[in-house]
Amino acid sequence: MDIAEGLRKRSHLATVNILAGPQAIRHLYCLLFILALLALGTLTVYQTGGTAYAYPYLMLIPVLFASAWYGLAGGLFSALLASSLMAVMPLNVEQAVMQEPVNWLLRMGLYLLLGGVAGGLFQSLRSAYREREALVRTDPRSSLPNQVALDQDLHAWKNSEGWREAPVGLIIVRLTDITDVLEAMGADASDELAGLVGERLRHLVGGDSSVYRFSVSELIVLLPGADEVLLEAMARRIIEAGEDNLVVQSVPVRVQLVLGSAFKSVLGSATDELISEARIALFLAIRKGVSYCPYDSDLSKKKLSHITLISNVRRGLERGEFELHYQPKVRLRDGALVGSEALIRWRDSERQLIPPGQFMPKVEDTTLIAPVTEFVSRAACEFVAWQSHPVSINFSARNLMDERMPAYLEQQVRRLGVAPAHIEVEVTESALIQNLQAARVAIERLRAMGFSVSIDDFGTGFASFEYLQHLPITGIKIDRAFVQPLESQERSRKLMASLVDMGHALDLMVTAEGVENAEQYRLLRSMGCDQVQGFFFTPALPGRQFAAWCEHYRPVYD
Repeated sequence: MDIAEGLRKRSHLATVNILAGPQAIRHLYCLLFILALLALGTLTVYQTGGTAYAYPYLMLIPVLFASAWYGLAGGLFSALLASSLMAVMPLNVEQAVMQEPVNWLLRMGLYLLLGGVAGGLFQSLRSAYREREALVRTDPRSSLPNQVALDQDLHAWKNSEGWREAPVGLIIVRLTDITDVLEAMGADASDELAGLVGERLRHLVGGDSSVYRFSVSELIVLLPGADEVLLEAMARRIIEAGEDNLVVQSVPVRVQLVLGSAFKSVLGSATDELISEARIALFLAIRKGVSYCPYDSDLSKKKLSHITLISNVRRGLERGEFELHYQPKVRLRDGALVGSEALIRWRDSERQLIPPGQFMPKVEDTTLIAPVTEFVSRAACEFVAWQSHPVSINFSARNLMDERMPAYLEQQVRRLGVAPAHIEVEVTESALIQNLQAARVAIERLRAMGFSVSIDDFGTGFASFEYLQHLPITGIKIDRAFVQPLESQERSRKLMASLVDMGHALDLMVTAEGVENAEQYRLLRSMGCDQVQGFFFTPALPGRQFAAWCEHYRPVYD
């Protein structure tokens, strides 16, 4: 069965329920109320003596109500009905004197005139109101229904009995390349593109479904009657529709779509929640680099835990719960201790030590990474000032693109009288992938200040040789993934030797991390690797413990 046809059939029952429910009941109540007023007016006129008295004008009250509710037709019909009732009414009840025809004809004309004028005025007001509502509900740039229309429709359906028992699906469609169209062709072209995509989606989903422009780059497809299966099938069809070119200002444009969807078996009061869930799914699709993701309740739990974690990290910074531990770097040529890497640790309010892997990946995606890295920079410089001991610190992608961070690091070394050469900044390859040119500018600035810069986790990315060619780095740190299989795999030993030779050919300091035993140490030394670090020497230690360890350290020989 066709998907759109399935949606039409599923939503038909709910539509019938709505039409046969509150709307029909409302009309019934209105008609009964008008008839009751007419009957009451007729009885009042009769009881007060007949049409010779002032009470016949009470019959204008139901005429006005009918005009207000049903416009010109309602005003004229009720006026005709009221005047007909007055026509059969005696002029004087006690004397049984009937009206002259000219009397009730004049009254009928007056009623019809007043009913027509009132009905016409109310009808004009209603028409003006509908036009104003249409303007309020329509995006003027794309002519699609807007967010106001979406909110009104969702709340209207939420409050109707038919929809409370019907499933509702919602898909957010993001036009990922609309910014390119905006920059290349202007705002009119991007709005035209949104309108064309919206019109295509409207024809695609059909039935009682609606398409809204939610923002500049986002459309929302509302699918009444759609369960999870139909919702996903429709999402796939929308993605396929995005493969076809659209002509915008005589230019063929192929739009790229990313979708997130949410579904409610019973809409209830969760209208805002439905949109929020679809947006969460959309963000997940963007983060994963896929075209479509449905909402899953676990996503909200993860988001809540993420928010809680970030809040706790912020509070931990304010309370001074973070500290640095140091892992030694050893020179292979003579086994001498030549420096260390500063690694952040979090000792929470219960004095439990939390490793960075549990919080840093989340922190790196937020602006909180700036104060965290400032703490690391400040504490590492203070340690160098105390120990006169070279230390390397880590910069994330956000840190590297933040112009304030190199300046802050320089401020700290000046404040403490530390030689910049004693501070090395390690940058992961993932930080370089985002914008190689911007990374080069940032690294050149760090180098100009006197800091060393090396690539951390080298070899795990996809463009390492490009970095080596373009970036003014001083060293590379080979990832532990290349060190662990050295003892058992000849191929790994050849690869490691090649990486070491390549680094030396470019005059780079080559460091291997993750060294855990004497055999790995021996193999790396035989390959000419410059420095190593790892558990073979010691895990990362707090500052004072590390200083004590350094005093007792003796070089390792074969």
